[in-house]
Amino acid sequence: LVPGARPRVVLRNVASDTRGKGRGRYPRTNKAVTCMAVTRVMISGAPASGKGTQCELLSENFGLTHISAGDLLRAEVASGTANGKKAKEFMDAGKLVPNEIVVTMVKDRLSQSDAQAGWLLDGYPRSKDQADALEEADIRPEVFLLLEVPEEMLVERVVGRRLDPETGKIYHLKYAPPESDEIAARLIQRSDDTEEKVVPRLETHNSNVAAILDSYKDVLVRINGNQAKDQVYADIESALKSLNVSA
Repeated sequence: LVPGARPRVVLRNVASDTRGKGRGRYPRTNKAVTCMAVTRVMISGAPASGKGTQCELLSENFGLTHISAGDLLRAEVASGTANGKKAKEFMDAGKLVPNEIVVTMVKDRLSQSDAQAGWLLDGYPRSKDQADALEEADIRPEVFLLLEVPEEMLVERVVGRRLDPETGKIYHLKYAPPESDEIAARLIQRSDDTEEKVVPRLETHNSNVAAILDSYKDVLVRINGNQAKDQVYADIESALKSLNVSA
């Protein structure tokens, strides 16, 4: 693109290959996918901010490969890769996995063929050191999306969640109640879905975000996450389409 030009937005029908299931992969489909000049996206949001839903929508509708550093780390450990074995040594010792190992995993993942058309890096980096390590590896987003939801709403979303142990489906007592009394009777609250557990997690998230915002202030886009999920997505889509991206 010429510097200052608006991103090109086109629609095409995509019949993907059989890449399997999982984050950042999508089944064979003929639905229209929006292809844009914005191809490197980072997204951050607190627990219960709706980030997972927005990642699914962005991955599906924009053809971006969804990469969660946490899921990637667990997958590498489970697969017994060289990086996974190194990471496991630190995890087994109760230590944080060094930035260089995680960044190497992320960089290797971004080099795979399905990420060449664009990527969506979810929930990483979480510290200034991690942001610096990504910068040194020449991994920088064209846009950093920050989902913002008032803390009291986040607490309400988490505390009201209930799990159906038979189906694995997640309900919410206020926003997505169970379909019948029979289902309601068997719902359970997960141990970490309490105010005592979620408040420290929110504090950690806020601290992490504060530490990295300076690194991405020139590409930061704040999104009001305290809306219906369709409206949140519409705001994200509008923001991405309006961005000017230099080649």
